[in-house]
Amino acid sequence: MALSSGADRGSHSMDKSITLPPDEIFRNLENAKRFAIDIGGSLTKLAYYSTVQHKVAKVRSFDHSAKVSVQETEGDPLYEISVQEEITARLHFIKFENAYIETCLDFIKDHLVNTETKVIKATGGGAHKFKDLIEKKLKLKVDKEDEMTCLIKGCNFVLKNIPHEAFVYAKHADSEFRFQNTHPDIFPYLLINIGSGVSIVKVEAEDKFERIGGSSIGGGTFWGLGALLTKTKRFDELLQLASKGQHTNVDMLVKDIYGGAYGSLGLTGDLIASSFGKSATTDKEFSKEDMAKSLLHMISNDIGQLACLYAKLHNLTRVYFGGFFIRGHPVTMHTITYSINFFTKGEVQALFLRHEGYLGAIGAFLKGAEEDNPNQYSWGENYAGSSGLMSVSPELNPVQRARSGTFPFDMLEMDRLERQLVNLPLLQDPTSYIPDTVDLTEDVLAREYWLYCFEEALDGVVKRAIASQKDQPKAVERAEKFRQKYRHKLQTLRHQPFAYGSLTVRSLLDTREHCLNEFNFPDPYSKIKQKENDMALKYYLKVVKSVEELSWEQRQFTLVKGLLAGNVFDWGAKAVSDVLESDPEFGFEQAKLQLQERPWLVDAYNQWIERLKGPPHKCALFFVDNSGIDIILGVFPFIRELLIRGTEVVLASNSGPALNDVTNSELQILTERIAAMDPVIHTALKEDRLALVQNGSSSPCLDLSRLDKVLATVVRERGTDLVIIEGMGRAIHTNYYAMLSCESLKLAVIKNSWLAERLGGKIFSVVFKYEVPSNIREIKS
Repeated sequence: MALSSGADRGSHSMDKSITLPPDEIFRNLENAKRFAIDIGGSLTKLAYYSTVQHKVAKVRSFDHSAKVSVQETEGDPLYEISVQEEITARLHFIKFENAYIETCLDFIKDHLVNTETKVIKATGGGAHKFKDLIEKKLKLKVDKEDEMTCLIKGCNFVLKNIPHEAFVYAKHADSEFRFQNTHPDIFPYLLINIGSGVSIVKVEAEDKFERIGGSSIGGGTFWGLGALLTKTKRFDELLQLASKGQHTNVDMLVKDIYGGAYGSLGLTGDLIASSFGKSATTDKEFSKEDMAKSLLHMISNDIGQLACLYAKLHNLTRVYFGGFFIRGHPVTMHTITYSINFFTKGEVQALFLRHEGYLGAIGAFLKGAEEDNPNQYSWGENYAGSSGLMSVSPELNPVQRARSGTFPFDMLEMDRLERQLVNLPLLQDPTSYIPDTVDLTEDVLAREYWLYCFEEALDGVVKRAIASQKDQPKAVERAEKFRQKYRHKLQTLRHQPFAYGSLTVRSLLDTREHCLNEFNFPDPYSKIKQKENDMALKYYLKVVKSVEELSWEQRQFTLVKGLLAGNVFDWGAKAVSDVLESDPEFGFEQAKLQLQERPWLVDAYNQWIERLKGPPHKCALFFVDNSGIDIILGVFPFIRELLIRGTEVVLASNSGPALNDVTNSELQILTERIAAMDPVIHTALKEDRLALVQNGSSSPCLDLSRLDKVLATVVRERGTDLVIIEGMGRAIHTNYYAMLSCESLKLAVIKNSWLAERLGGKIFSVVFKYEVPSNIREIKS
């Protein structure tokens, strides 16, 4: 690993076969505040905390208080945009081989400028072995932490903060990995840690766990016996042999004893009756590969049966496997999975973790950071600074796999989020909620299309990023770096679609936002949003007055049609952005003409109108989408009608920018301006019947299991009985199948031809989905 990237990076070097530059591996070291280290038998895992300075887009309202009328402010911009520096916390996790520990420690020492602590937390079997070396190199005191405590702390942390952390391994399925959605309550679970031996730990709460069992037959047994049988001393080489072996040449099967199955006992013919049984009765030499495979099955089956017995004894269905024996190796994951499925008849799943190798390092870091209490915050994986899960197929990347197991250059970065994120209280069943409509790891056609689509859109995003900062130094250079980074991510996902968990349109969008932020483009659409907001406000009163002149039935349809027409104005949709770029005169009325005529692609409008003839809803939660015409001419007239009916309204908007979505800070300014024109909105704000709350997200999509805790509190306190979700990102790519415990309205205009055709429609087809939970229908009937 060439650690020198130029004169400013020192002269230390490592194995030249690894070419990642140091700033892609050890990032933000100059701001590092605290370290922890987990040293195993062959790999060292490093965790460190740093602060990252990055640019954020801020908006500030101009003071129009001296103006006497709306007309007098027409020539003035509504608000000013500024880009400011902000400091956020980031956690970094990297792995390197113990063979290079001295060089890595030298490099870390050379780049630690502002270390605040004189103690480094350490865990793992090698913490004692390398204690003197670490203290000498880093001039820090080593404080050793209990390995199992660190392991549990790390496991809790990743399960709570990284969606799609856990996965089921299915060797023969189209997708090797089936990722599990984050469970709202991760406890209780069973952790089977397979190192030299096996430890079985029941985890019931954050700091409540108990070692309830174990075995001396574990990874060390496989390694030791394997070395005796095959004369192969390296663990990874032993697994490689096993992957090529045929265990039936060595093991005695049921059919070898009975000539077939043993039906009365429910035993199939190909079941292992005796591990290594043929070696006692067959006078021949057995291959190293066959013996390694037989040994692997023997150890895995023993561990699997033990895990099942403890899971049943303690009534647990979530069983996670980790430790040196697993390390993401396909052969061990497959044999463990087979064993669990056999002994529990599918009632218990063997679960593995994407970042299993970092659990100890994370736990050690958390032990040393208790005064900051990282657990009081929510954290999110930073895709721009994380390497992905690599292919576990043994025939792929054999050199890399021999060097570092499954995860060469394995890096994880996590950013501290400004808010605690929780479930929307109105989810019908949080345990089964899946935000994304399509899993691209399994849908090959959809994956190929969307990867192509995002790559094709890349030039436009780069152009927009440069235009948003045309006066800023090195904007073109930074935009080019963004292009290269995001394209590399897309190429990785084309070959390894499971790299960051389930691949979805949401994750592709979020990765793009992370990469934009990485190169200090916090809000490429800020000036477009400002211009469109200014323009739309001029037409607000005209739209409201035209609606007020209509009959009740006409008014409701016009408001819905306006809401849909507003949603056409989405710069994230290439078909729309092309129109908006080429025809600046394209406006609200033209958008209405583009809409599909009724009956719509999904059309529950008649049911919605019947519902409106009944009593008003108590409170409506509206997840809004785009700036400009969408929010001002589409959403506000619609919620104005709800307010007049007597329904309270909560507008939930993004905490941070994404595409041209309206942010909470922008929405505050827009609402004040509209309230100055419209007595209905003014009174609703004054009486607190209209509330603006941020949703905790900076994504064009919506994960209802990760929302701002304040929003969840507001929803609960106001007795919300209607949820409205608007837009392709929030209501089609995500939440289309979300089941809520109250009435819901999901609406969007399909602005992508491929997606429209797949859904059975054409571009600008309308989805208007009104849903009432069965328990509410029963009460009403």
